[in-house]
Amino acid sequence: MEFNTPYMGTDVPTLTGAVTVPDDPRGLVSDRATVGCVIPAYNEGESIAAVLDALLTQTRPPDVIHVVVNNTTDDTVEVASHYAGIHARMTAEGEQIIEIFVHDIGENKDKKVGALNYGFFLVEGYDYLLGVDGDTTPEPTATAELLAEIESDGRIGGISAIYSIDDTALSAPMEKFLVAGQRAQFAAFNMQSLLRGRNIAVLGGQFSIFSIQALRDVMRESHQDTPWVKDSEVEDSLLSLQIKSAGYLTKISATARAHVGGMPNLRALDGQQVKWNYGAIELMWPGQRGDTKGQPFHPNLRIRWFELVSMLLNILTRAMFITLALCSISIGAFVFQWWWLLPPAVATILNYRVARSMKYRNRRDTLFALLIIPAEAYMWVRVGHFVRAWAKFFTNAQTDNWAAQARAERGAGHGHLYPYAVALILLAATFAAWTQLSLGLQSDILAYAWPVLGIITIAQTAWMGMKALRNYRGFTV
Repeated sequence: MEFNTPYMGTDVPTLTGAVTVPDDPRGLVSDRATVGCVIPAYNEGESIAAVLDALLTQTRPPDVIHVVVNNTTDDTVEVASHYAGIHARMTAEGEQIIEIFVHDIGENKDKKVGALNYGFFLVEGYDYLLGVDGDTTPEPTATAELLAEIESDGRIGGISAIYSIDDTALSAPMEKFLVAGQRAQFAAFNMQSLLRGRNIAVLGGQFSIFSIQALRDVMRESHQDTPWVKDSEVEDSLLSLQIKSAGYLTKISATARAHVGGMPNLRALDGQQVKWNYGAIELMWPGQRGDTKGQPFHPNLRIRWFELVSMLLNILTRAMFITLALCSISIGAFVFQWWWLLPPAVATILNYRVARSMKYRNRRDTLFALLIIPAEAYMWVRVGHFVRAWAKFFTNAQTDNWAAQARAERGAGHGHLYPYAVALILLAATFAAWTQLSLGLQSDILAYAWPVLGIITIAQTAWMGMKALRNYRGFTV
C-alpha cells in the first residue's frame, strides 16, 4: 500500500499564493544539491507524526521524504498517511516543495535493513540520502548543517548528527534513571568522537546524511546489491566501516543535533545494547562468522577496542574488590584505607565534566553524575549487557537479536537477569572454596591479591584523570 499525492503538475495553495508543482519536485532545485530522506518505521505510531513535523519545519527540508513502514502492528501507516502528498514551505532560499510518500511494505524478513535498502532505490537519483529513525526529532537547522558540511568536502562519505536521548514525559523513577544513564553514555561517546578530529566510528542511523556516490562505491567495492546488508547486527557500523574502506571520511557534526527515543526499561535497554555489543564483537573478532569478516585492525574499530579494555577493567576491579573485601571480613582482616575513595572521586569528576558538556543538560543529568550511586548502578547494568553479548558470541548462539530486542521492548523475557544470577553463583562458590583453605593460605592470598588490585586501580584512576583533564575545545554534546 502506498500513499501518494494527486497534486503533481497542478497549483498548490500556500501561505504566499499558489505554486505550480512539476512532475518531479527535483526540478525546482536543479541548481543545488538534492536530498532524499528515508525513514524506516517499525511500530512508530506514537512518534512518526512528531518526526515528520520536525522534518517539514527544517530551515532546509529534504526534497522528498519516504516513510518505509515494515512489519508494523500499530497505526504507523494510518498516522503517516495524513502527511502523504505535496507540502510547500517558505525557507530562506525561497519556496520549497517537499513530497512525502508512505510505503507499507508489509512483512519484511530483513527488517530495518530491508526498509533502508527499499528507500535507497527510491532516492538513488538524488545527491544525498538522509536516514532518519522513526523516533528521532531533529532540531530545525539539523538538515541544513549536515548538508553544508558534507558539501564542503568531497572526501566525506557520511556525517552523523550529535544525538541526545529525549528525556521528556518520563514519570517512573526507573525510566528517569535509565534514560539519564543513556544520556550520559551518548554524551561521552559523542565527545570522544568530536575530540578525535570529529571522526566517528558509527554513522548512526538515527539522523545521518550519506553521499549517494559513496554508497554506490561501497556497493561496487563490497560486491553488494544494496548499501546495507543483513549480515551484521549493527548495520550502521558495518556500512560505516565500508564507507571508510572505500576511501571516504565518516564524520560527526559539531552543530547538527537530533533527539532520539530512549529505552525506558531494563528489558528494552538490554535487548538494544546486547544487539549493539554483539554486532561490534563480530566486526572486531579476527576471522569470519557467516558472511561477516572480522576486521580487528580497521581504524573505525580502535574505539571499540578501547571500550573493550575499559569494560574488562571495570569488571575486574569491581569483582576483585567485592571478593577480597568479603574474604578479608571473613577472617577479620578487613582494614579500610582512605585512598579507596580516590577512584570514585575521580570517576565523579569525569562524569560531571561529561554532564557539563551537554548542551541541554538538566538537573537530573547533574545529579546522576554527582551522586556516584546512579552512575555506579548504571555501570553494573552495562556490565550485564557486555557479559551477555560475549556469552552469546562465544557459545555461537544462533539468535535473532532484532527479534529479541523487539520482544524485550514489549516487556517479554528475563535474559537481562542471567549475568547477575551467574555472578552470585560464582561468588558463592568462590566463598565456599575460600572457607576450605587454611588461615595461613588465606592470609598469603590476600597479601598478594590486594596489591595487584591496587596497581590495576591506580592505572585505571590515572586514565580517568587524564580524560577528566582533557580540553573539550568548546565542543558541546
